Amino acid sequence: MALHVVTDSTNYLPAADLARLGIDVVPLFVTDGDSVSAETDLDFTAFYRRLEDTRVLPTSSQPSLDSLVAAFRRGAEAGDEVLGVFLSSKMSGTYESALLAATMVRDEVPGSRIEVLDSESNCMQEGFAVLSAAEAASAGASIEECIAAARATIARSRFVFTPRSLEYLRRGGRIGNASALLGTLLQILPVLTVEGGLTTTDAKVRTHAKALERIRDDFERDVAEKGLRRVVVHSIAEFSGAAAFAAEVIEPIAGCHVDVIPVGPVIGTHVGSAVGLVYETEQPLRVL
Repeated sequence: MALHVVTDSTNYLPAADLARLGIDVVPLFVTDGDSVSAETDLDFTAFYRRLEDTRVLPTSSQPSLDSLVAAFRRGAEAGDEVLGVFLSSKMSGTYESALLAATMVRDEVPGSRIEVLDSESNCMQEGFAVLSAAEAASAGASIEECIAAARATIARSRFVFTPRSLEYLRRGGRIGNASALLGTLLQILPVLTVEGGLTTTDAKVRTHAKALERIRDDFERDVAEKGLRRVVVHSIAEFSGAAAFAAEVIEPIAGCHVDVIPVGPVIGTHVGSAVGLVYETEQPLRVL
């Protein structure tokens, strides 16, 4: 029996990986003024260019229940088992909607097997968990083995990133006006990470350059201690800077080419211009 893997759009997996492994993507939505668009339909570069000139930030919303039901039904009606891997339940209602959709399809298609997994993150930290599940499925693993593979990747992965400024975190209500003003005056920027399904501060440093140095140091330490399975650099409206960071800083440590993957509007709206790093080690970084 084959396994049908379903996920959401906020992991930003490259199209080649989605096609290679037959991963089914259900998009989240972005409301920008009077326009509501599936994230997968947006031109990221054009969106971020407009974002610089807007006073009211766009908002995001989870996939419709109908779209989740349809994705699960596609697998179930084909006689496949279905595994959904979604962004952190502490960041979005997508996971809870997926649980409901799974229940609905199980009732519609008697005998269907549908499981839903919380990736506890977003961007390519979620993406790596999806890849591990889908790659295991492609190799003929059972659904239990695919879930175990995804969980193992969650325990082995880290996502660290730093915004160019505090403006979008302030505008989105992630930090207060006073904190944003003080940080700007003192040139203090956070290095952010995801732990326990929530974004948290890994460090506070002076200047963007120091923040990237901190990310490099964390990566170098973890690779030395735990080994390396895979790594990508993320860009939010910062592709040239992210590409330079990947080629000049991360590739010498990784010993291989490192892809730069753009982050879309659902996540990027709340952060603004930023560079990030997602990596998976050989040995666990945390106990789940």
